[in-house]
Order: sequence, then C-alpha cells, then structure tokens
Amino acid sequence: MLFPISDDDRHLDGPAWATIVLLVANVLVFVYQMSEPAFTYGWSVVPEEITTGQDLVNSQPIPGPETQIRSAQDIPQRPGPGPAPLIYLTVFSAMFMHGGFGHIAGNMLYLWIFGDNVEHRFGTAKFVLFYLVSGIVATVTQILMDPDGLVPNLGASGAIAGVLGAYLVLFPRNRVNAVFIIRIVTVPAVVVLGLWIVLQFVNQWGAIGVTEETGGVAYGAHIGGFLAGMALALALRMTGTREQSSRLSRSMATDPRNRTLW
Repeated sequence: MLFPISDDDRHLDGPAWATIVLLVANVLVFVYQMSEPAFTYGWSVVPEEITTGQDLVNSQPIPGPETQIRSAQDIPQRPGPGPAPLIYLTVFSAMFMHGGFGHIAGNMLYLWIFGDNVEHRFGTAKFVLFYLVSGIVATVTQILMDPDGLVPNLGASGAIAGVLGAYLVLFPRNRVNAVFIIRIVTVPAVVVLGLWIVLQFVNQWGAIGVTEETGGVAYGAHIGGFLAGMALALALRMTGTREQSSRLSRSMATDPRNRTLW
C-alpha cells in the first residue's frame, strides 16, 4: 500500500488559509474532546438520532482502560444539542471530532498534503463550502447504510475524502511522494488516490471499529465523500468556474506534466 507523505507544491502561491484554519480547528476540538469525554458521545453523529430526530441518552459509563464494549447497546449516549432540529447540528460538529491520536494524525496529514492544491484551484470561500458539502454527503451515505445504528460516527475523513476525490479529478498527473514498504517513491496522484478509493470499496462493509473511547467512520462514508468530491470538482469546471490566477494556473498552461485534464 502507498502511504502519501507530500506532493509537488512548487507552483502554489502563498499559504492555503482555509486548509490551515480547518486543520487548527480539528486539533482544537480534539484537545477539548480529551478534556471532556462526554462531548464526544453527545456531539458525534448517531444514525438513529438523525433518522428519529431524538437525542438518545443512557446511563452507560464512559469507557475507561478496563471497560469493554460488547455491543452497540453498551455504547454511552450523552446529551447533545437536543431533539430535532438541533440534533442535526451533530452532522457539522462530528466533522471536527476524532477517535484517537492516530485517527486525527492520519486525517490531518491527508488534509495538509492535498487540501492546499484544491483550495488554490477554486479559491478559499468555495473550498470551505466544498469541504462542508463533501462531509455532509459522506455522513448521509453512512446513515443510509445503517439508519438504526447506535455507533457514534465522527471524524474529518468524509470531508477529506471529498478533497481527495477533487484532487484526483483536477491533478491526476501531479507527483505524490509516498512510502512503499520501506522506500519512498514518487508516483502520479492517480495511482495513489486510485488505490486508496479501491481499498475503500473493497472494505465498504467494514469500518474503523469501535475503540475504547469512541466509534469510527465507516468506509461507506469515505466512498460517499470521495464520489461527492469528484462530482463537485467536475461540476465546478463544467459550469465555467474560472481558474484562480496563480503560479499554479500559469504552470499548468505551459508545463505538459502539470496540465489539467478539465
């Protein structure tokens, strides 16, 4: 499996501010989760809460080092925003929450590598809207796959999958540095991201399992976010969205290796 660590950013003009702000927001929310575990169980997305419009609450203890969760009914449910329509706020709050250090580290690495290119391509405001819509589609996909589920769903994975989908559409030939076994290789983005989405389809009925602390995001959410990102990137190009003027756009116009396909 190829694990990306960086891409070719030589043609970008300045920082990608929305990407940076989203990354910082995710980290700050995660720090708050560490200090207030009940927040995770109250403000993550529980499919049954969304489909019924009711905020589920039970007396199950928040898992500690010696606590085992044997079934979905053993998962703590804490007060969240409230019943419908407030409960739907968890669709947004869950996008900035994570289930552990490995979860947030992987997500933020992918956002850092691929987010800046997509943001520079469409501009800051459109990128933020694109990010949120991708995350919403990813969450809805997971809820449709398990409408009565009690496992909390959380993480930026769905929204970031949308960023990966857009990157694949817009920069298929951009070079990505990735770890392959024990070596660092440089391959086109279409190879890295193509393998990533194939893996999600292979594992579509699996999930990032329930940990001692919280639930995970199903692979179905990754697929939904990725396909939404591809569709939105195509729609933006087909509706005549103009390229942001930058060294990136000028390089694409002159360098065949970086020229966009759309």
